[in-house]
Amino acid sequence: MELQGLFDLLSPFFGLIAVGWAAGRLFPRPEGAAGFAWLQFYVIYVALPCLFFRLVAGKPLDEVMNGRFVAATTLATALAFGLALMVGLRASRGALAEATLQGMAGAYANVGYMGPPLVLAALGPAAGAPVALVFVFDNLFLFTLVPLLMALAGAERRGFAAAVRTVAIRIVTHPFNLAALAGLAAGGLHLRLPTVLDRISDSLAQTAAPTALFMLGLTVALRPARLPPPEVAALVVIKLLVHPLLALGVLTAFGGLPPVWIAAGVLMAALPPALNIFVVSSQYGLGTERASACLLAGTLASILTLTAFVFAVRAGWLVAGL
Repeated sequence: MELQGLFDLLSPFFGLIAVGWAAGRLFPRPEGAAGFAWLQFYVIYVALPCLFFRLVAGKPLDEVMNGRFVAATTLATALAFGLALMVGLRASRGALAEATLQGMAGAYANVGYMGPPLVLAALGPAAGAPVALVFVFDNLFLFTLVPLLMALAGAERRGFAAAVRTVAIRIVTHPFNLAALAGLAAGGLHLRLPTVLDRISDSLAQTAAPTALFMLGLTVALRPARLPPPEVAALVVIKLLVHPLLALGVLTAFGGLPPVWIAAGVLMAALPPALNIFVVSSQYGLGTERASACLLAGTLASILTLTAFVFAVRAGWLVAGL
């Protein structure tokens, strides 16, 4: 028993070293780019997957898989995307490819890096399941719709069928989605991790929030600060104000949802634009300046708007019975 206790105490420390060693051997990065590249890798492939797994794994399957909540939050995101797409079509004079990226800027919240630590801090562990669901299904919706619209607009260098196949592969292999699915399987089968793996994953999950937020600040700082295009203000208003209000209205209208789930859905929608809008714009070589401006302006403006939504939710002004 003494040896077992000693093993349980020491093994997580060496286990974390082993995780770093395995990452370096399996996913090498250029040594000159080690700083930011490895931080990005650690957040996306190690820390946040552990957090998403633990958010879902400890909950009964019937609690996690709430179809009414998924339908409501995805509908709110779709409505926000539609509004931003219309702004984009008007600003770009009907250019569907550019308008699609602007639709993404008005609807894609920072549900990966910023959502879990902030919403869990505001609402507690009971918000874990809705946070994970918003992440999985918002990404599923947007990363299916955007490439398909870009293919229709002729911005994809591949054919429509190839674009669909690539989207499906990316969704299935995304580390956050894989972690959430593993958590669902563990919760459904009532499986528990061995003590060593449980402690290692817990240590990694606890680092997810500070490292993800640090990387968010670093990425925003690296974006050039220029005078934004005129439609950026409308896109930021849709993302920071219209989207969460749509989420509140749709979640309330659907009914039958626990107050903490409604509150989590509203706060996830109130998050600033995600870093991926810049990544996707760079991938297509379109609207990178606008994406950078949305990211910077949305993150700064969310200091006020997100604070207001968190205060209103916690005070019971928006969600009764919380």
